[in-house]
Amino acid sequence: CGGSISDSSGMLQSPFYPGGYPNNADCVWELQVENNFRVMLTFRDIAMQSGRCEYDYIEVYDGPPHSSPLLGRLCSGSFPTYISSSNMMTVRFHSDSRYTFRGFQAHYSSIPADDNTTLLCLPDYMHAEISRDYLQSEGYSVQMVTLNDNRCKPTVTSHEVIFNIPYNGCGTIREENNDTINYSNMIKVTSSGYIIKRKKNIHLHISCKMLHNTWMQTMYVAEDTVNMNENQFGRYDINITFYDSSLFLRQVHDSPYYIDLNQNLYLQAYLHSSDPNLIVFVDTCVASPDPHDFNTLAYDIIRNGCVRDSSYATYYSPYSHSARFKFNAFEFISRHTLVYLQCELVVCRLGDYSSRCYQGCVNRSKRDTSSAEKKVNVVVGPLQLREGDAQSRSTS
Repeated sequence: CGGSISDSSGMLQSPFYPGGYPNNADCVWELQVENNFRVMLTFRDIAMQSGRCEYDYIEVYDGPPHSSPLLGRLCSGSFPTYISSSNMMTVRFHSDSRYTFRGFQAHYSSIPADDNTTLLCLPDYMHAEISRDYLQSEGYSVQMVTLNDNRCKPTVTSHEVIFNIPYNGCGTIREENNDTINYSNMIKVTSSGYIIKRKKNIHLHISCKMLHNTWMQTMYVAEDTVNMNENQFGRYDINITFYDSSLFLRQVHDSPYYIDLNQNLYLQAYLHSSDPNLIVFVDTCVASPDPHDFNTLAYDIIRNGCVRDSSYATYYSPYSHSARFKFNAFEFISRHTLVYLQCELVVCRLGDYSSRCYQGCVNRSKRDTSSAEKKVNVVVGPLQLREGDAQSRSTS
């Protein structure tokens, strides 16, 4: 049960609904819809152990579960509707070891957000838009919209005022806490009156927060009469590329990538971000003939930072945003002629020696001790055995 869901609408329900749900269940659904949409969740049935919702319950969070406000905890009674303040919502279902009941069913859908402001946290910069119609309706002039650092000018179109704000410039502030790296800036909208001001200045605070595996984007206004909130979530932009040698000069763009039976494969994982204070670590890589299933028929190359294939080796990279490694294709390509790779990559603060990126091989139970680490899964392939090797293998 649980998982990450990106469909625009659908149903959530407890395991085996409408039959009895199992004991000791703990299901977490992360609902993420398109940017500048909200998630609306409506419960249609709830039949659980009633009381103070201490034993069996449903929790709804306004964003990721560990860093977002709790919208509600419920186990019986009315069927409420919740609307997120961003394009992400988390639903958690928990049951204890005693009684079981029918469970719950809920419907979710995406609804458009307010289009007065838009914020996107892109790999290299924050993209903020303010509607010109909104500014005009509130009595503000386009010429009076500036960034905190007024040397960084906006692009003004017929419909919007657009700022592309780098993470490492234009006055962007970088702060760290236990589980996020925050990038913030401010757009100012000043009143046009020089002597008598009949409207207050607006301070539009922009913030991109890097969470466990997402970018969280927030925008709010510090002004007495106008209250705007803008929250969005996105994903890390990391790609893995094959290279033809250990020099890592020429990329391989073939798909499928035809390889020989005993060939070394050279790969580079690269994080697209303008923040130079991040580092990438290869935590797990698994080979499978099915790009959608890396559990049933899978071959571990490295897991939890522990090398499982003796041919695996790492190479020095001149950039903290990239990780280079190689392994030999023999073990798994000799069993399956078409193979995919799934790698889990971890992004940490450069120089944070308590983080996952500096711990190397660890036991599963010790993995969650880091402060600000973020995990991203990337699937690459397919790899296919070259025709001559495939024929010789079948006749041997």
